[in-house]
Amino acid sequence: MHDPTPQASSPVPSQGTPWLESGLERLFFRARWLCAPLYLGLTAGLLVILVKFFQTVWTLVRHSYTLEFDDVFVGILDMIDLVLLANLLLIVMFAGYENFVSKLDVRSHRDFPDWIGHVTFGDIKIKLMASIVAMSAIHVLADFIRVNEISSRTLAWSVGIHLAFVVSGLMLAMMDRMMEPPATPTGSQAESGGH
Repeated sequence: MHDPTPQASSPVPSQGTPWLESGLERLFFRARWLCAPLYLGLTAGLLVILVKFFQTVWTLVRHSYTLEFDDVFVGILDMIDLVLLANLLLIVMFAGYENFVSKLDVRSHRDFPDWIGHVTFGDIKIKLMASIVAMSAIHVLADFIRVNEISSRTLAWSVGIHLAFVVSGLMLAMMDRMMEPPATPTGSQAESGGH
């Protein structure tokens, strides 16, 4: 039997929409290469860290006979701080480029790090915060070594900022853990649950 009520006509998609959509998507996808110069700039940051590291080494060696132990300790902590910063830069460079720009075509190299393909954006954030906390702890330790040379107010600020970094890192890790999808039950558990 014929229904006299007129049917609502479905909207006809515009013929130009798929072309425009695919063109925009290709443009957005190619725009990721705008980030490549940023990672190249981080390489310049590595060069600066290298210069500062050997400047610190040269200062320690040149004054090794006249420096007190506390000054040597602080100088070595500065060197460790620079190494941590360089490692952090490498993590951001490799993992960021791999996640957001392009896959690295050097996987066949025998020195290719195994962790690069397994570091996600969430992992980068956690590693970044962990490195900041470690560097902050080094600065607090250096301040405690020079406790007679700095004011109590400066020391209190140093400890307070370090604790703020620690709390921020814990909150970031908890938020990242909460955003993880729930684990799916195994086959045996699913079967037992259905009975």
